[in-house]
Amino acid sequence: MIKVSVMYPNTPGARFDHAYYRDKHLPLVKARMGDTCKGYTIDKGLAGGAPGTPPTYVAMCHIFSESPEDFQKGFGPHADEILGDIKNYTDLTPILQMSEVTAEKGAK
Repeated sequence: MIKVSVMYPNTPGARFDHAYYRDKHLPLVKARMGDTCKGYTIDKGLAGGAPGTPPTYVAMCHIFSESPEDFQKGFGPHADEILGDIKNYTDLTPILQMSEVTAEKGAK
């Protein structure tokens, strides 16, 4: 299992529409990727590591897929549409990272 993290740096004066990201953009990503997207999470930054500090990222999402090849198979054909939608919710440039999920533990 892999996770593609898309992170938006908390930049003073930048625009980020959390409702659009949650209600329109990520559902678009899921719809276009189909079964190659096993699920996703969305984070809204609240605070930094030290008390009273701002979050490092204003928002991020994590998209789960079986493999890098599966992710590319689902995302690639729709990349122009998905990336073209970014302007509708932010003027920030996202930072991406693909990671291998080596452990997952849920609450009991």
